[in-house]
Amino acid sequence: MSKQRSGRSASRRDGSAPAAGLPVNKNDEVMLDIIGMTHEGEGVGRVEGFTLFVQGALPGEKVRAKVLKTKKQYGYAKLLELVQASGDRIQPPCPIYDQCGGCQLQHMDYTAQLAWKRQLVVDNLQRIGKLQIMGAPGRGAIAGSGGAEGAAANLTAGAEIGASDGDNVADVSASAAGAQADGIIVRPTLGMDEPWRYRNKAQVPIGVTDGGLVGGFYARGSHRIVDMETCLIQHEHNDDVVAAVKRIGRELGISAYDEETGRGLLRHVVVKKAFRTGEMMLVLVTNGRDIPHLDAWIGSIREALPQVESICQNVNTQRTNVIFGSETRVLWGRDVIYDYIGDVQFAISARSFYQVNPAQTEVLYGKTVEYAGLTGNETVIDAYCGIGTISLFLAQHAAKVYGVEIVPEAIEDARSNAKLNGMKNVVFEVGASEDVIPNWKEQGVTPDVIVVDPPRKGCDPRLLETILAMKPERVVYVSCNPSTLARDLRVLEDGGYKTVEVTPVDMFPHTVHVESVALLVRE
Repeated sequence: MSKQRSGRSASRRDGSAPAAGLPVNKNDEVMLDIIGMTHEGEGVGRVEGFTLFVQGALPGEKVRAKVLKTKKQYGYAKLLELVQASGDRIQPPCPIYDQCGGCQLQHMDYTAQLAWKRQLVVDNLQRIGKLQIMGAPGRGAIAGSGGAEGAAANLTAGAEIGASDGDNVADVSASAAGAQADGIIVRPTLGMDEPWRYRNKAQVPIGVTDGGLVGGFYARGSHRIVDMETCLIQHEHNDDVVAAVKRIGRELGISAYDEETGRGLLRHVVVKKAFRTGEMMLVLVTNGRDIPHLDAWIGSIREALPQVESICQNVNTQRTNVIFGSETRVLWGRDVIYDYIGDVQFAISARSFYQVNPAQTEVLYGKTVEYAGLTGNETVIDAYCGIGTISLFLAQHAAKVYGVEIVPEAIEDARSNAKLNGMKNVVFEVGASEDVIPNWKEQGVTPDVIVVDPPRKGCDPRLLETILAMKPERVVYVSCNPSTLARDLRVLEDGGYKTVEVTPVDMFPHTVHVESVALLVRE
């Protein structure tokens, strides 16, 4: 019988010595105290100083786990037994939570999720940005899940700015220094009163299981499609549309796309729901232009789903896991549906980007407007403006707004949305921000505020240089990645700006993702 050892050691079923001097081997069983959580939601434990990541474990818990894989500085283990549970642990309400990769935190109380997401932002600002946080312990400490339990690992600081996983393990045991008397204010995470059924868009992969058409989700860590009838973070009507399309597809003998062979017709079902107006759009992503029984399919969909205002087809014949192809056509109805964020109306096409949580988008943009400090006399530049969502929000309170975006189709949508709302104090231009903004400067545009809302990789270094050269009084940074936010704030701070306040916003409850809005002022 194998001997099981706790945090300092592990059982070795084959009696072998540790690989390369490590305290554990693959297949060892270990007892772990979980001291923190990574930015991907994995629990962090240690054996003789060696770090193990355990999916599903929460800070403050004691677990029995089996080592799955080891590397030089860290390894991965599977949760076998919960010896001592955290007070933050709850029963996930989703029956397929353990199989699906869509949510990572359903086993964690929502209040604790919000606290952990704030701590995730704080850790990144301290560790990567080397920034002081008001009232926070010195760099290196972490309050685990954000509760009283927790704490001693600095592992939530993300790896998404180019650091390797091994780099993330470094710095884990730095001791806590005294709380900072001054520094950046990091507000509590703005969460939802009802953090379920919040998504307005479903993108469901279609496949074949046991000879029948199925659609649902990819099993965690794979491209195996598991059939699903309901998703607790999707709007109920999205579930209804997907279920009806699958049923009608089966009845009409529509074939599903096979990734391995490249054959079969239906690849994805994409559904968009306008929360305010109730309008819906259905997009059938197909491997080819010809759809058999097209009239019967459209007729059945219209009969079963009268709330659908638009049925579109997107053709994608590429051997790729990218959802959309380049060609989109309307099969029935309008080419757009309409929705509102606050008082601003937006036209949403089959491929246009639109925030998936409309309730929290209003919260996020409201905080952006608040940080911009607009009185009605300011000139604002919105870098990475997309379809103009933030720009049009700002234009309600500013004298002039200039939006720039590198995607031409997005700028077309932005101009259409400005026209839709009768806003004439907005100018949109296609191009890279770091190229377009200097041209505006030469034309005499002097911004009082620059707003940036970059992708996960953060701001282009040349854009940061451009911001420093333009010297606006305020910079408002809307971020979807705390690690690149911290990196970019450091650059702006070194260039003469002071970060005053950061507010995390929970756009995606029950996942590890967190958005933030940061206010910087020129010193």
